[in-house]
Amino acid sequence: MAFSTAFTEMLGVQHPIALAPMGGSAGGALAAAVSRGGGFGILGGAYGDPEWLAREVPIVAGTEGPWGVGFLTWGIDLAAVQLALSYGPSAVMLSFGDPTPYAEHVRRAGALLFLQVTDLEEAKRAADLGADVIVAQGTESGGHSAVQGRSTLPFVPAVVDLVAPVPVLAAGGIADGRGLAAALVLGAAGALIGTRFQATTEALVDPSIAKAILEGRGQDTERSTVLDIARGSRWPSKYPARTLRHTYLDRWRGREAELAADAQARQAYQDDVARRAVPPLPVWAGEAVDLITDLPSAEDLVTTMATQAQNALSQAGRR
Repeated sequence: MAFSTAFTEMLGVQHPIALAPMGGSAGGALAAAVSRGGGFGILGGAYGDPEWLAREVPIVAGTEGPWGVGFLTWGIDLAAVQLALSYGPSAVMLSFGDPTPYAEHVRRAGALLFLQVTDLEEAKRAADLGADVIVAQGTESGGHSAVQGRSTLPFVPAVVDLVAPVPVLAAGGIADGRGLAAALVLGAAGALIGTRFQATTEALVDPSIAKAILEGRGQDTERSTVLDIARGSRWPSKYPARTLRHTYLDRWRGREAELAADAQARQAYQDDVARRAVPPLPVWAGEAVDLITDLPSAEDLVTTMATQAQNALSQAGRR
């Protein structure tokens, strides 16, 4: 049985489930599997690397369902957005930064504009820019979020009320159908899900990362800028990242400025990665990582989550 929300009707999908455009792991195979399952697959375009897009886009573009491309707004330029639009995505999603320079270009190309927001000021700006879908991201999410962000449970309904009638997707701490059901009860039109989809057969992740997610627990996650500094990432410091425990977090917690000034320490991190003493990338993982205990196909996972959500809503109604 398919859900019907403003999001599913807008995109023509069966289930109100969207793949978070996780850079490095949400490739063409994962996005295609989500779309085949009746959800909305979004490629993790990150910084708009042309070679990566040329390799991954054809994989998802060959599916019958709609699909999209997501970018890190602070790390791209107009050429990246125009390149993505040339492939004909159904939507472009922009996160972390000012989307103003790109909004009109997306609209003129006939694609839907998804904007991710981390506070009410950003939500209002997204609505004013004419976003077709607004993603309300809570701090429970894996990967990067705003240092002054809000928890998903109180944040999502506040955004829903502020931007109505624009459809809102809830993001952050959602890893099964019960979380999806909760998002719908909060007034969202669906959920954008990341960490859960990293632990699928189609995700572009090193096997060690999938294993770490399966073994991880919510209390093992931490938000910090340490790992971005250690690996020389250009991420703005106002966006810490939630990851699983890491030796460099223990070593440098509270000493971020010292680490940033220590070139030898940053080289040591690269050396540790090269000899596989630490994971090839930080293990981005949200607080709902406890709920991830298997490694299914993303196509099957979409169906499973939708069924779980329907059951959860039915049970709640009977109570």
